[in-house]
Amino acid sequence: MSDLVLLHGALGARTQLDPLAEALQPAFHIHQLDFEGHGNAAPRGRPFRMQHFGENVIDLIDSLGLERVRLFGYSMGGYVAVHLAMTRPDRIDRVATLGTKFRWDPATAARDVARLNPDTIRAKVPRFAEELAARHNGAAGWERVLADTADLLRDLGDNPLLTDATLAAITQPVRVIVGDQDTTVSVDESTTVARILGAGSLTVLPDTPHPIEQVNVDVLAPVLVEFLQ
Repeated sequence: MSDLVLLHGALGARTQLDPLAEALQPAFHIHQLDFEGHGNAAPRGRPFRMQHFGENVIDLIDSLGLERVRLFGYSMGGYVAVHLAMTRPDRIDRVATLGTKFRWDPATAARDVARLNPDTIRAKVPRFAEELAARHNGAAGWERVLADTADLLRDLGDNPLLTDATLAAITQPVRVIVGDQDTTVSVDESTTVARILGAGSLTVLPDTPHPIEQVNVDVLAPVLVEFLQ
């Protein structure tokens, strides 16, 4: 069986992908991780950056003694996965993403950063604040995760790593998956990116919003098995 690494999204942790890991277990050797500063992974004294999260993935597969793996990335994890396909083609066989926003600029980043105020989250969505606190109990606290994620997004807006030119140069097969009700990234944007990729393809999941907890694993898993096997 192939080795498949599952990558979580921004503000997320590996445990959010446990239901998907269970569904995929019969078809792959599944590996998971918390990006540094998330979940139970301690910060490493440096800013959140896609490149650093990519290093976390390479560290994992090195520790497992694996030469090449396949990647599934949800949201931010998909950006990390595609960036790794671009920068470390010797280690990555193929990539599938779900709900990943590939195109960033300062205005887009500022809009998302505005949603990362911990005081606002506590006041308006206290249950989400409690979920974040529990999720990142083993790292440096959820307020730190929010602040570091805001810094990551600002940097990504100013210095996007994936552009039309870099996407077109990626030679590994990449499946771009998006929900038809995703309000974080549109079907149109995902379609455009899939066409630009050197070996890209697209799947649109019906009745599917952005939050991973609301994605029907019974619909997503067969798509991943078909493509990643």
